[in-house]
Amino acid sequence: MNASVLIVDDDLMQQKMLSTLLQRKLSLNSLTAPNGRDALQILEDDKTSQIKLIILDLEMPVMGGMETLDILTRQYPSLPVIMLTGSKDIQDATKAMKMGAIDFITKPYEGDRMAVTVKNALKLSLLSKEVKRLQSEKNSRFSFEDLIGYNGGLSESVRIGQKAAASDIPVLLTGETGVGKEAFAKAIHGESIRAQSPFIAINCGAIPTQLVESTLFGHEKGAFTGATEKTKGKFREAEGGTILLDEVGELPLDAQVKLLRVLQQKEVEPVGAAKPVPVNVRIISATNRDLQAEIQKGRFREDLYFRLNVLEIKIPPLRERKSDIALLTRYFIERICAQNNAPPCTIDTQTEEHLYTYGWPGNVRELENTINRAMVLRDSDVLTIENILKTAPKIEKNQSTGKTLGVQNPATAYPLLNSEGHFKTIKQIEQEIMHIALEHFEQNISKTAQALGIAKSTFYRKYNDQIKNGSGGGT
Repeated sequence: MNASVLIVDDDLMQQKMLSTLLQRKLSLNSLTAPNGRDALQILEDDKTSQIKLIILDLEMPVMGGMETLDILTRQYPSLPVIMLTGSKDIQDATKAMKMGAIDFITKPYEGDRMAVTVKNALKLSLLSKEVKRLQSEKNSRFSFEDLIGYNGGLSESVRIGQKAAASDIPVLLTGETGVGKEAFAKAIHGESIRAQSPFIAINCGAIPTQLVESTLFGHEKGAFTGATEKTKGKFREAEGGTILLDEVGELPLDAQVKLLRVLQQKEVEPVGAAKPVPVNVRIISATNRDLQAEIQKGRFREDLYFRLNVLEIKIPPLRERKSDIALLTRYFIERICAQNNAPPCTIDTQTEEHLYTYGWPGNVRELENTINRAMVLRDSDVLTIENILKTAPKIEKNQSTGKTLGVQNPATAYPLLNSEGHFKTIKQIEQEIMHIALEHFEQNISKTAQALGIAKSTFYRKYNDQIKNGSGGGT
């Protein structure tokens, strides 16, 4: 489901008119509630944060607009609210704005005025989120909850990562290229006691061989040709904080010896220095290689491997956490709109289903690049499959040749084979069907449970078990 607007109004005709207006003018889906109490329940059930805006009527039974607005601004401070009322009293508008509403519209309203107000509210919301994200990264406050899929396909990895963040031991992140290992490392750092200190990430595979040691450990002035001034090196830059050695398997053997000394002695030896320098850093390593196979080939030191791999955390590929694809797609769309100060953009259902069936060999990075290119070529505020295929024709080719088992609509047909061509287990099928149905019914657990023929309590139990076991259907 695309980004939704929650319309809270006890007038059914008003609900219908607003829903139609938002769909026709802005291609936005709508959810409705007759009062504030029901609206709060819908928000509580909105686990994937589909609701991006609330249009709230002032006068309603059970729980009125002002009471609801007060709760919304406390529990959902980043969710914009537009107040709607038949009252002409300026005091109502003033009070609502002071309480946190971003606009106040009186009935009857003009359709164009409402459309512009909604578009501006969504745009403001996107900008606020982007500013918050940038501030979190700048202040090293990136947390596991900032990871898309932290309570879905990444839940098991997050569970282990939270334990790692509470300690100071070396961590080895493994997984395919593009799964988001650096973002995961930032989350470990952001939730650790070192969060106030630097986080330094370095791609070991991108450093010229002759400069590896000086880049990591620093050098003295005149230590070698071209060393015109003294440098600290990445380890000393990260003093007190965390250093991420991305693609650690690319390090040459002589640099591995130096790195082993850092781990053992807690000190670095700058090139050309007379004595070593003590350092206090937490080391997180990441690799897409099989380091044990590299050890057998003589390309990686076994003693270093055991020092780095005190705790291994595997980041699953995107094809194993399918339910996160839609969340990531919407996140990238929102971020691009915010960064370019552009109006909010949505994605149609056919395109989402198309993305779901693709295998994503390049993982999250490939998905991000695909969305970035498609957003450049779009001609409207709705991202379509044509935009995707213009920039990523192999997605269509992959599906047409049958390399990815699936269909356009996973709710009407379901792939029984996994990415390796083997039949899925009954447990896997049950988990994925629950998530497909939950998405189909827009995260309404009551309707989902009824459609699947099980009690609501049974659905809750099974769904919670999936999350605890790290099998939340994720990306």
